[in-house]
Amino acid sequence: MKQSLQLKLGQQLTMTPQLQQAIRLLQLSTLDLQAEIQEALDSNPMLEITDEEHGDGEQANGSNGAEDSGATTTGDSQALNSAESDDIRARNESADNSNDSTSTDSDWSDSIPEDLPVDTSWDDIYQTAPSGTGLAAPEQDDADYDSRRSANDSLQGHLMWQLNLTPMSDRDQVIAMAIIDGIEDSGLLGTSLDEIFEGLATELDDLELDEVVAVLHRIQQFDPPGVAARDLSDCLLIQLRQLPANTPALGDAKLIVSQYLALLGSRDYKQLMRKAKLKESELRNAIALIQALNPRPGDQIYSGETEYIVPDVFVAKQEGRWVVNLNPDIAPKIRINDTYASMVKRADTSSDNTFLRDNLQEARWFLKSLQSRNETLLKVATCIVEKQRGFLDFGAEGMKPLVLHDVAEVVGMHESTISRVTTQKFMHTPQGIFELKYFFSSHVSTDSGGECSSTAIRAIIKKLVAAENARKPLSDSKITTLLADQGIKVARRTIAKYRESLGIPASNERKRLV
Repeated sequence: MKQSLQLKLGQQLTMTPQLQQAIRLLQLSTLDLQAEIQEALDSNPMLEITDEEHGDGEQANGSNGAEDSGATTTGDSQALNSAESDDIRARNESADNSNDSTSTDSDWSDSIPEDLPVDTSWDDIYQTAPSGTGLAAPEQDDADYDSRRSANDSLQGHLMWQLNLTPMSDRDQVIAMAIIDGIEDSGLLGTSLDEIFEGLATELDDLELDEVVAVLHRIQQFDPPGVAARDLSDCLLIQLRQLPANTPALGDAKLIVSQYLALLGSRDYKQLMRKAKLKESELRNAIALIQALNPRPGDQIYSGETEYIVPDVFVAKQEGRWVVNLNPDIAPKIRINDTYASMVKRADTSSDNTFLRDNLQEARWFLKSLQSRNETLLKVATCIVEKQRGFLDFGAEGMKPLVLHDVAEVVGMHESTISRVTTQKFMHTPQGIFELKYFFSSHVSTDSGGECSSTAIRAIIKKLVAAENARKPLSDSKITTLLADQGIKVARRTIAKYRESLGIPASNERKRLV
């Protein structure tokens, strides 16, 4: 095999560290971006948070001081003499006050205990007022209610708290704790009694299954109602048994839940009335009572902190035009520290100067990447708003078909960049807060040769189902016919797919007794 040298020309895209950083910041969500900025502030001494209010305050104070000095130099001699006499009088008064305060302080210090216990702090004896005010520290009753609630408050913890307040023998408490461990987040018992019995048989001597059942019945009286039920029927029955005896349709509801729950689930009302020997009005009242129950009692217990969505852009109509603005509060304002930047020397090659110079360059790249991210986000959001003005005016039914390629052509970027920008970025509109990806949808042809967005079709389906007759719900074929009357050609299977994506059950499951 002979070796030889060859020359070849070609183009290749090189991912520089600056480009990699810009792409990484572009795809970060709002919370991730805030964490990234905070990490940059902690690691790079060249970056600092911009305190605009503080700076304005200093400038304002400086101007006021200049005006005051000017007024003094232009004053007459009488004003100066008056000022001197006032100064002498003020000094005499302050001297008198200092003598009084000295005696007052001595009297006040005598009331302080000399020997305080070691485990006593100053705040335990005296209330501390905020600095600069003479008021006592405000109470924290007006604090955010959600922040005061424990994020670790689970269903098991709620049940264990009630168990500790329930008088039980040590043997029953062991059984109760085993039962509570087997309860799922929904509130139902996820472990069979036989498995619980087998697990406790090795710990407790002469254990019988009736003991486990008896303890289970006691736990089923805990809050929330219906907890520790073995199945759905048992859960609903527990809640019905806790209602007053004079509750309307209580007996019929117990009968349906205990024997004919499957017929109720399939909405076979005719057979249900025949087997339960109920009239239509009686069945309607019983169903209303059953629907008021909670099939998942465990969901009533707070199990986590509330998560809020922070929009990245705001859309508002101003003078007949839709205007897009970035959210100024999604990230702190940062800048380069002028004091540290002035310490960098060009010809100095020392380690300290190299450290400062490298951090200054990284800070500039980081600020440039943030600016590029904001410009790209604003450009893409503006393009989406221009394409979806019908949605902003009329809602989901006015949505137009839109794909990534359409936006990429307008803004002059690659589709992968548009995908990064629209992921986990949210837009605040008069119709609500939506992720930017929500505005992209496929299209369906119409009879007139136009296109209709799949999101608009979903909105039409939801509107048709909301206005249907509850006794005779619209089938997928009927919805297909109604859309065809509007000039929209959609297959029945497509209607079924859109209906399932909206969480709308089939027509036989939507049947109601009016």
